[in-house]
Amino acid sequence: MKLTQDFFNKFKGNIKNNVNLSNYNWFNLGGPAEYLFKPENKEQLIEFLRENKIFKLNTTVLGAGSNTLIRDNGIKGVVIKLGSSFSKIKLINSDTLEVGAAALDRKVSNYAKDNGLSEFEFLSCIPGSIGGAVIMNSGCYGDDISKILISINVIDIKDCKEKVIKREDIKFFYRGTNLPLEYIIVSAKLKGKIKSKSTIEEKQNNFIKKKKLSQPSQIKTCGSTFKNLSNQKKAWQVIKQTGCDKFREGDAVISEKHCNFFVNNGKAKSADIEKLINKVKKKVNEKSGVNLELEIKIIGE
Repeated sequence: MKLTQDFFNKFKGNIKNNVNLSNYNWFNLGGPAEYLFKPENKEQLIEFLRENKIFKLNTTVLGAGSNTLIRDNGIKGVVIKLGSSFSKIKLINSDTLEVGAAALDRKVSNYAKDNGLSEFEFLSCIPGSIGGAVIMNSGCYGDDISKILISINVIDIKDCKEKVIKREDIKFFYRGTNLPLEYIIVSAKLKGKIKSKSTIEEKQNNFIKKKKLSQPSQIKTCGSTFKNLSNQKKAWQVIKQTGCDKFREGDAVISEKHCNFFVNNGKAKSADIEKLINKVKKKVNEKSGVNLELEIKIIGE
């Protein structure tokens, strides 16, 4: 069902149709969103979801786009993209931050450092935003978001109400949670440990140096393509050992620096990246019996 002009007028300036999504993900790929909605605040988001019950448009929440491949024909329905009002970070007591879901992970890490809070250092190496970090249970170098999370605030698409979900009520696992798809995370409370700024800075800088040495930067990629294996073996090791690290599809290539990073070399289509993913997945399985699982999300038509 198409949206009416009255609907557009009600959310004027915050909703557009036929919006190119290639600017909203790190691959710089993907077709258009049928509708793109950027809510001003929680109240407008709730109002929008209530109104949408009449139209029943499919809803897709898009974060920073750092681990998302959007297919070439785009996304039907409405794509919800949380804006600047969902990016606020504040210290609510000496060791706790309240963070908007759209706040970038590295900005949260820096804010924590500036306020003498440790345990957030790993976030400086995680591309993306806090909402996505919670859903993905993002982590690196032995740390992950579940270790610092107190609670999240969500809007439930089903009843359009805001709810608080405590950390103990969420099941976390490697690069995932059991959070329902109907939940839109709007904020999170995160707890750290009080330490000196110099100690935090040293730990943060060590992480950043480690990442720069092992991972590519300044390229069109969405980070780790496949999850690491349960036996502690890294996905990149299996890709290299099976001779898949030189595979390519059109302008979709594999990084020479880290072969779990798939790259848009300039003129790739989303279909090329997806073909390359499937080609590697199939060959790895044939040669080693390993079934690689995606870490990135593939969405759209």
